[in-house]
Amino acid sequence: MTHEFILHTEGLSKTYGKQRAVDNLSLQIKAGTIYGLLGPNGAGKSTTLKMLTGLIRPSGGQIWVDGEPWQRRHLDSIGALIEAPALYGNLTAAENLTIHAKLRGLPNKAIHEVLETVGLQHTGKKRTSQFSLGMKQRLGVAIALLGTPKLIILDEPTNGLDPIGIQELRDLILSFPARGITVILSSHALTEVAQLVESIGIISEGQLKHQGPLRQDKDLETLFMDVVRGAKL
Repeated sequence: MTHEFILHTEGLSKTYGKQRAVDNLSLQIKAGTIYGLLGPNGAGKSTTLKMLTGLIRPSGGQIWVDGEPWQRRHLDSIGALIEAPALYGNLTAAENLTIHAKLRGLPNKAIHEVLETVGLQHTGKKRTSQFSLGMKQRLGVAIALLGTPKLIILDEPTNGLDPIGIQELRDLILSFPARGITVILSSHALTEVAQLVESIGIISEGQLKHQGPLRQDKDLETLFMDVVRGAKL
């Protein structure tokens, strides 16, 4: 049975002492789309993404994956690149992927498939310490793609990339829905986000202040500033 939302949350919250980092969040991510999760620094985006990937435990609320309450087994169908990828600089791209594949009990052919997907199949014996920042980010995406996830979560994937690296990563992300992969993308680069996403959620002060399709006639930067400033009034 397929569900309209590959992932949705109901009243998702995270409290640290008296501080409510995420407050009653109800996200709705449709299958086969690219969803932009936006917000200023300290809004609760990273905390939310870490809850979705099981890195931290929610204080309240519920996460649903494919219509089922979130369980650890769902991580088999969720790939994630949160912050910079953790790579072994003295190893090649294939060797880095081999370690992750073995940890997850995946066959070696999965390594060649994801290297091809991210365009790193010809890097051979080059160590990842010699990779450009863009190549390292693509290798991080390759690690997230191991095991053919249905959903991939990318947190600031274009951080520090030059225009060529950004273009390459943009083309890669745009190719995912056709491969059956839904994307949650968190980024401060609003111009870049506007070229990629179909729907957006804007978080401010831990709360979801706006959610819906990205209208082509509405400038995302203007919408973002209106929502965030309105939230602070």
